[in-house]
Amino acid sequence: MDQFEVPIMRAEGTVEEGFEAVRDAFAEGQAQDEGGAQLCVYRHGRRVVDLWTGMDKLNDRPFTADTITILMSCTKAVTAVCVHILAQRGLIDYDAPVARYWPEFAAREKAAITVRDILAHRAGLMGFDEETGISGRNLFDWNRCTAALANMEPWWKPGSAYFYHAVTFGYLAGELVRRVSGKTVGEFVDAEIAGPLKLDLWIGLPSEQEYRVAPHIVPAAQLTEEQGRALFSALGLDMNSRPVRAVFHMITTGNEGLNLVNTREAHAAELPFGNGIANARALAKMYAACIGEIDGVRLLTRETMERARESQDDGLSAPASLTALVGPGPQRFGLGFELPRAIEPMLGAGSFGHAGAGGRMAFAHPESGTAVAYVCNSMLWDGISGPDQRWLGWTNALRDAIVAFVPIV
Repeated sequence: MDQFEVPIMRAEGTVEEGFEAVRDAFAEGQAQDEGGAQLCVYRHGRRVVDLWTGMDKLNDRPFTADTITILMSCTKAVTAVCVHILAQRGLIDYDAPVARYWPEFAAREKAAITVRDILAHRAGLMGFDEETGISGRNLFDWNRCTAALANMEPWWKPGSAYFYHAVTFGYLAGELVRRVSGKTVGEFVDAEIAGPLKLDLWIGLPSEQEYRVAPHIVPAAQLTEEQGRALFSALGLDMNSRPVRAVFHMITTGNEGLNLVNTREAHAAELPFGNGIANARALAKMYAACIGEIDGVRLLTRETMERARESQDDGLSAPASLTALVGPGPQRFGLGFELPRAIEPMLGAGSFGHAGAGGRMAFAHPESGTAVAYVCNSMLWDGISGPDQRWLGWTNALRDAIVAFVPIV
């Protein structure tokens, strides 16, 4: 084979007539990926694309339809659905203070923080203060993490700015679910989402399912503390700033977290910011049930869905101390979901969903009745420099396949 020729990759699975180009583009996009991936698409409640390819490299076995793997931050959307289910039952008010449901949270100038602020990443609690010592395995201690957040002073005036709460979102939203429902997030997902829809989806994986997991492939190059300091210095960040120090601590201890993700301990824990485990079929079906009825189940009412995808950050920006960390095309948020942006185009305006570290992506586009999930186990996407190249071909092919039915803006 010529050295410049793209190797031929075969995608297993099925597509309905008219979606053949999606299959071909998915296979081509995976050609240079040493790991495996799945792509599933529902349209108007019917599965029209169901594909998989590649390898579970660390276990030296094919990546199959039944393989499950970690969802990274796609988990946040699952957690958000839990909050929305409680809200549409009248048990949570988006504009109520979090302290109504979690009284201890009112401490240290947080009495006015609302549920909406948490879901929109504007609560000013985007990380743990470094003096808490929380990182790595400490993240498995739910009570320690939620107590630390309840006792923490916001890094900025809540509601005045926003910045991705990459880790703390799971504890903030998850504790709301626990306080209101009496169930942990994992228990709630099992009872209200995975159970009714018969999904292979867990936050807190049972031991009997562990054999199905394809571990994620940890990047060879990881940021050292010295490199982190050089980067922060080059960006002109003030290392005396409390938020900057905390972000630095979070980033430079992330190496430990990336390695922990592949352990049974991490899979068994309930970390609703990033350790959901599923396959593409499960995640796509969940989104399909957020925008319509499937198998007799609809998770979100039309009214709740519309609220969930309303932009919450228009007119706001990152806090001044962290502006230098915002890349081109900053994240946009609805209530617990990401909204389309240049490097996460989804299917354009109206889409809502969430990406996950390394390249996981799932979303819905109500106007075309489409729900999509792409699950992989390679950490190839940096989330900053542009869209994941593996997405582009099949996303464009999917748009072409459905645009004849419903034009996508």
